[in-house]
Amino acid sequence: MRLRAGVVVFPGSNCDRDLYYALERAGFVPQFLWHEMSRLPALEAVFLPGGFSYGDYLRAGAIARFAPVMDAIAEFWRRGGFVMGICNGFQVLVEAGWLPGALRRNANGRFLCRVVEVEPFGEGPLAPYIGGRRYRLPIAHAEGRYVPAQVLPEWGLRYVPLPAPNGSYAAIAGFANPSGTVVGLMPHPERACDPYQGSCDGLDFLRGIARYLEKK
Repeated sequence: MRLRAGVVVFPGSNCDRDLYYALERAGFVPQFLWHEMSRLPALEAVFLPGGFSYGDYLRAGAIARFAPVMDAIAEFWRRGGFVMGICNGFQVLVEAGWLPGALRRNANGRFLCRVVEVEPFGEGPLAPYIGGRRYRLPIAHAEGRYVPAQVLPEWGLRYVPLPAPNGSYAAIAGFANPSGTVVGLMPHPERACDPYQGSCDGLDFLRGIARYLEKK
């Protein structure tokens, strides 16, 4: 059975179609989820894409966390479903309190748009499926500097080489909760999933996620 994946569309999402295309290439069967939905269809995964949900008018991700679909997604992952947030989607997950810590303004105060390298660190459910290599992925954010809570993540991605381009603590570019059900990352794998984009590392990353979910 092919994995069914929902791609949430908030007002201001601008990577939803890119992510839909990338998920198709990675072996998923994607469908869009409108932010006003109160119930989810049968799915194996939900993805929150990048963009500027609600225009980032208050703070990146701070308004989107109150969208009706978020209650349905919360119930989904607490029953064992898989949720991933990319860039603005990561910011939404942190604002919702599903991942600890905070994402603050980049250390240099500027919007960063460039290709970076990240590598997995630590141990966790995702480690066997996304590990042992570096990934070249684009970043495009102004508020991606990770500030941790009291406990550092057990598994995640870090920028290499040091220092992190945005000043993230411990060079953290993304991480998962201990159960591997909620994952957030600032780099955009969907922007590195086809040779015309200059790299297929993002496609390899998403295929690793697919293998993980198939084993689950």
